[in-house]
Amino acid sequence: MSSPSPYAACPKCGAREARKVNFTWWGGVLGPNLLTHVECPQCKTQYNGKTGRSNKNGIIIYFAVFTAIGLVALFFLLLLMILAQQG
Repeated sequence: MSSPSPYAACPKCGAREARKVNFTWWGGVLGPNLLTHVECPQCKTQYNGKTGRSNKNGIIIYFAVFTAIGLVALFFLLLLMILAQQG
């Protein structure tokens, strides 16, 4: 007999065998780990393994923050390239 999952029960079907999601399109490897993102093997619902709730808001915030960081980094890289050409 397998040990019970350390994650919350599935909010859709109630199954208790959730599995950790290791990679997603929105968060790569880091995002799912930060949000304790899990998937129910029975109904394929993905949710927060600690709370049993949707990770939708967390995903939006995560995606927005990392997009903003990327845009700021790109801005400074372009600024450095322009300054290097002028001087």
